[in-house]
Amino acid sequence: KILPIIKIKLSNVPPFSLPTFCFSLDIMKSAATPFKKLNRIGAAKNARAFSSNPKLPDFDFEPTPYTGPSFEETMKMRKDHMPSSSITFYKNPLMLVQGKDQFVWDQNGTRYLDMFAGIVTVSCGHSHPRIVEAATKQINTLMHTTQIYVNDQISLYAKELQERFPDHLDTVFFANSGSEANDLAMRLARLYTGNYSVVALRNGYHGMSGMTTGLTSTPNWKHQIPEPFGIERALVPDLYKGYFSGDDAVDMYVRDFKEVASTMTSGAIAGFIAETIQGVGGVIDLPAEYLQKTYQITKDHGGVNIADEVQAGFGRMGTHFWGFERKGVSPDIVVCAKGIGNGIPLAAVITTKAIADSMTKLTLNTYGGNQIASAIGREVLKIIDDENLQENCLVTGDYLKKGLLYLQDKYEIVGEVRGAGLMLGMEIVNDKESKTNNDAGANNVFERTRELGLVLGKTRNVFRFKPPMIINKTDCDFTIDVLDKA
Repeated sequence: KILPIIKIKLSNVPPFSLPTFCFSLDIMKSAATPFKKLNRIGAAKNARAFSSNPKLPDFDFEPTPYTGPSFEETMKMRKDHMPSSSITFYKNPLMLVQGKDQFVWDQNGTRYLDMFAGIVTVSCGHSHPRIVEAATKQINTLMHTTQIYVNDQISLYAKELQERFPDHLDTVFFANSGSEANDLAMRLARLYTGNYSVVALRNGYHGMSGMTTGLTSTPNWKHQIPEPFGIERALVPDLYKGYFSGDDAVDMYVRDFKEVASTMTSGAIAGFIAETIQGVGGVIDLPAEYLQKTYQITKDHGGVNIADEVQAGFGRMGTHFWGFERKGVSPDIVVCAKGIGNGIPLAAVITTKAIADSMTKLTLNTYGGNQIASAIGREVLKIIDDENLQENCLVTGDYLKKGLLYLQDKYEIVGEVRGAGLMLGMEIVNDKESKTNNDAGANNVFERTRELGLVLGKTRNVFRFKPPMIINKTDCDFTIDVLDKA
């Protein structure tokens, strides 16, 4: 009598290690009266399974014993000599002193699975030996000269990076950060078009430089000072809990964009900038149809389209190397940073020759494309290819997303799982009907996952899963087990 029940239960359980323990009690509860003794045994086993914490995946590596200042001394120096606005995660901040592949260690030698990659930056894994070797070799050869002198590394890197783009994007500028690169992209758009107004999306993040603060549209990054003028913001096409829903939601968001371009500017705009998946904004995956139509509206108003690929680029989407390819659009300017250098300050702006040549005055970034950064950037591209990291983002990302969707089905507070590849988000709500933010619940789960050995990203009530692109299915199992436990 119990076999059909077991088969039904097994058919609904995904292949994650902790959840597979969870069906035993349900099976026993469903069994007939003669199985009461078996029910008690099943309940006991189930209780023991939940009393033990998920086990970190095995990893054959011995970290170097930490000999630096204590946590207390380090925090005191930070408080004494760094700004209070320099935030830390967790009630009791996490001090990390070493990393290897997808794992990091604190000062006590405690290991954690890193599912945030230094804010979507450590694309190839911590301390990748090939990157260490490339950096060391270049340091021992020539560390820095700037672009006023010719050097093979920056020229080779410009060529190799450009080969990853459509042919019309043939010119590369180098910078140090996404903020700098977005600032430059906005300047190029204005110079090329002769127009000034730029349209961005609400809830987007594009940096904290003097100009990009105007593009950024999230309250935590805003100050009570005047911002750069000439920037207008359209509604973000959030199909989960945005202003519009239903079959015509995308058309309504497109209509809003068109009205912004038509009525909040002179009618002539310099450009439109957007992430294909908003990162800091909570992993909002913009509909392809929306971008395709707004890109055309931008051109109709005399502007150019800027794709912010700071977080989505370099194969993280799985299906495509760039986020804009996944959406079926062709930008005029692309901005890259973060994963481009695996942790080294490096960024790039890729555009057309005509747009680049609109900058008729001199352009120089002292450290942009520095020899060490270029050598590392070149090696990152090779590792992505040699280790099939884009394919891993597709396969492992799909596997992780299925596990997160299992939790969405299981828990009332998990409102939506979204994103693509290894750029995923999970929104925590009070209940699925109201969809209201559950900040307290998200904070509690966030703290508990750290205690269980998992490092996540978080924006308000949204967990962000953006690990090194080398993670495997065992890491995904652990992630789901920890979240289930938390």
